[in-house]
Amino acid sequence: MPGDSVKVAVRVRPFNQREKNAGSSCIISMSGDSTTIKNPENGSTKMFAFDYSYWSHDSFQENGEGVFTPRSGSTKYTDQRRVFQDLGQGVLDNAWQGYNAALFAYGQTGSGKSYSMIGYGPNKGIVPITCEELFKAIETNKDSQKQLQVSFSMLEIYNEKVKDLLVKSKQATEGLKIRQNPQAGFYVDGLRNVPVRNYKEIEKLMEQGTVNRTTASTNMNATSSRSHMVITIRFNQVIRNAGGESNTRSSDINLVDLAGSERADSTGATGDRLKEGSAINQSLSTLGNVISALADIAGGKKNVLVPYRNSVLTKLLQTALGGNSRTIMIAALSPADINYDETLSTLRYADRAKKIQNKAVVNESPTDRLIRELKEENARLMAAVGKGGGKADDSEELQRLLRENERRMADMDKTWEQKLEEARREWERGHGGVDHEEEQAEWRRLPYFTNVNEDTQLSGVIKHCLRVGETTFGKSSTATYIIRGLGIQEQHAIIKNSGSKVTMEPVKGAKIYVNGIKLKAKQELGHLSRIKFGSSCLFLYVGQVSERKANDEKEYDYDYFMAELAEHRGVAIDLQTPKINESMENLKSYVLFQEFMDLLPQISEANAISLELNKGVKFEAEIKTPASHDALQHGGKEVIIQVTNEKTKKVWIWSKEKFLHRKDLMEELYCRYMDGESLPMGRDTDPFWDPVEDIFLGSCHIMLQSLSYCVEIDEHFTLHNYHGKEEAVMRVKIFPLNDKGEYLGDESIVEPRELLGKPFNFEISIPECMGVRWCSEDRSRGVYCKFTIISKEPVKSQTVWGKGYCDFGLKHRVREKKVTQEFINYLQTHSLVVELWGSQVNEEDQIHQTFNGSNGHAQSDDVFSQLKNKDLEIEHLTKDLDAMKKDNFNLKKKLDKQQTQIDMKKQRRGLSSAPPVVDVSQASTTDVGLDADLAQALRLFFKDVKTVQAQITEIKEYAKMSQHGSSDNGNIKKALGKQEQKLHEVESKLSGCVDSLKESVANTLRKAKR
Repeated sequence: MPGDSVKVAVRVRPFNQREKNAGSSCIISMSGDSTTIKNPENGSTKMFAFDYSYWSHDSFQENGEGVFTPRSGSTKYTDQRRVFQDLGQGVLDNAWQGYNAALFAYGQTGSGKSYSMIGYGPNKGIVPITCEELFKAIETNKDSQKQLQVSFSMLEIYNEKVKDLLVKSKQATEGLKIRQNPQAGFYVDGLRNVPVRNYKEIEKLMEQGTVNRTTASTNMNATSSRSHMVITIRFNQVIRNAGGESNTRSSDINLVDLAGSERADSTGATGDRLKEGSAINQSLSTLGNVISALADIAGGKKNVLVPYRNSVLTKLLQTALGGNSRTIMIAALSPADINYDETLSTLRYADRAKKIQNKAVVNESPTDRLIRELKEENARLMAAVGKGGGKADDSEELQRLLRENERRMADMDKTWEQKLEEARREWERGHGGVDHEEEQAEWRRLPYFTNVNEDTQLSGVIKHCLRVGETTFGKSSTATYIIRGLGIQEQHAIIKNSGSKVTMEPVKGAKIYVNGIKLKAKQELGHLSRIKFGSSCLFLYVGQVSERKANDEKEYDYDYFMAELAEHRGVAIDLQTPKINESMENLKSYVLFQEFMDLLPQISEANAISLELNKGVKFEAEIKTPASHDALQHGGKEVIIQVTNEKTKKVWIWSKEKFLHRKDLMEELYCRYMDGESLPMGRDTDPFWDPVEDIFLGSCHIMLQSLSYCVEIDEHFTLHNYHGKEEAVMRVKIFPLNDKGEYLGDESIVEPRELLGKPFNFEISIPECMGVRWCSEDRSRGVYCKFTIISKEPVKSQTVWGKGYCDFGLKHRVREKKVTQEFINYLQTHSLVVELWGSQVNEEDQIHQTFNGSNGHAQSDDVFSQLKNKDLEIEHLTKDLDAMKKDNFNLKKKLDKQQTQIDMKKQRRGLSSAPPVVDVSQASTTDVGLDADLAQALRLFFKDVKTVQAQITEIKEYAKMSQHGSSDNGNIKKALGKQEQKLHEVESKLSGCVDSLKESVANTLRKAKR
């Protein structure tokens, strides 16, 4: 590899199943080392030049061994061996010369990074081929004075914590520490560096590391696509001269599989009050900043600070980027038009990286000198420790450096054979001496569950055999197979294998989906059934040996699981998922469908985190239709997330970007919770909380065409939400007016052209809105309506609180001084969009629960919140009672008035000279009877109402005692039960009062008619 600039290669993969289903077209083309991308919307192109451009999209065939090779007669396709020859061989050559080398893969999740790095099945990637070729070369060494030593390490970085993937036992929650050595730079303290003697041992270690990584990723399925994996192969060449002195030439080969690039810029969502980014994305975003800074330096820019120290990943890659290393970057590209934005972003990233300049040097020094230098440094450290007098932290650091040097010296004193023997013993201790082939034998003859992961390299790694009898799954240590993750119970599922059939039964409360449908009772499993435990644990059931066929598992990948779950929720129908090869609009619709599907596991995890942290917040994905707000009923759709606090009944709408940002912060909070840390109490840093905001409820479209003929509009319109469901019914009136502002009648109908050049006035009136579901669900809520006419400022009504029937009384007059053709066109083509918006009470007026790790305290907050709501209900009942009193008072006045009229009639009858033949005594008796009945009914009603008032007062006093006293606080459920019982009694009594009054009045009126 001449020169020290970072070499950059790009590689485009074939369409995956998701892209084939979408009928995607290829937007990538390559010619020589140039790569061109085409914008699917307007056809414009952008060209990039790299060191290598690899076409692996088509023109290939599968040989008898399952290896993909160029199709006969085609030289276009680049296979795995060709990629190794261009990139991996260069890494190997550098290692033999004593240079540090680095190779890292970048690209969005599913773009083919892992395929190029690790490979799949017989199509081995750069890492295994490099290791294999290294040992082939070592085996040819016949020089007895040259000893070749290879050691292997494998780590994962997630949430800024380093995990050793070669350690099976539980590791410290804070992860391994990153230290800095003045000579060697940054390194991972305590990372296992395993000596290996052949490629087979590296294969075993890689398999172990992959299993450990997969097991961890089941806690949160997104983890694997959000974590970085770093494999380091340390290659030492120890050469002895004739005088017996040895010289060591060393090389570190870093092979890095980066997290999915789709969140590389996630440092905080625009418009979100929580601006800071999550630690989960910190390494990837910092890597982008480092590459940009190094590119600026290469371009001649001065005084540029490279932020290596801002993340764990960039600390470890400091030598690979701008340091002592020869580095190659391979950027993986998706060819599909639906991934245009991400693919363009990857190309731009790679274009910046190729500008970076490194300064690689041969790492060669006499072994004896290394030992001497370590001894001298140890002497200095011991002297510094002996003096003391410094800070405690400094003393601890000196002690740590002393121990590290002693460890390195002891390591140098061991022979290579001793190190290999120690590594062999440790492997046997960790694996109990069980041969790998013996482990595999069981699942070859028994039905089993195999894991499915978003990262294809991690799918099929774990296999849980289902032996004859009962097998249990759960997070308890007593379960047959321990599975951890969000939404997993101590005992989650019971599987029974009778020898001929396998059944699965959920433990009470366990969330399990089989083939996209929730499992409610015992069910027999069919071969290749898709299983989802909790929110993110995905497994494929592989049945009896007789049911299996070659490669029949291939179809059921992560995308298949997600699509199936989405379709059973009706998402495909709601989004009108397009057919193959349809228009650009359908392409956009499919992109939206994929966005929705990608969000489903994230939303499931967010809901599970909320449940475990006792937040009481529920997340639901919805499709926002801009046509609901657009006068021309145009506009595309977008995914939004409705957030509901089920305790306070508050609702928010978040954008996809804001939700993903908050989800990162939730994950970080959950990781801290799982690590046993105390969580922050304040809501200002709570990712589950936001200040209250107004919520769009629904809208209706009123065509204005009739107005251009001076025809009035007076109708009731149904307001529909984004789902098309009815939210309310609104009366809208639009009247044309004359110059004096008076209403025109039906006789004023004219042709639109007659209005040209004349003034035109009209009034929009929204008197009322009925059946408002938003307020019916919670009386503390309010609503208002608004609309915009002719691109002017929005017109907004007053906010009406706590009523299903809203008297808006909104009137707005529009005056057009001189009608133009443009104005007439507006009336004939546009509609008036009236929107209904929901308001919520100030958050300060409600009890906000924050999690502090104590279930009792959280439950207490929850109960007091419910008591607060009960208190609100009592206040509303009191208001209803006051309203009934007024009605009864008015009724009594009417009765008094009627009685006066009756008395006057009696007097007139007495003065009449020719009275009609009427039984006066009978009439008098009837009138008196009616009065007596009404008086008796009212007397009983007011007597009962006084009882109700007394009960309400008693409940209010009891609520205060429950909140401030201590008598019932030992059993808060009992206190709440009493509260609810009394409230039911009040409600029942009040209903009885009203029903009794209605019946008495009805009977009295019937008597009057007779």
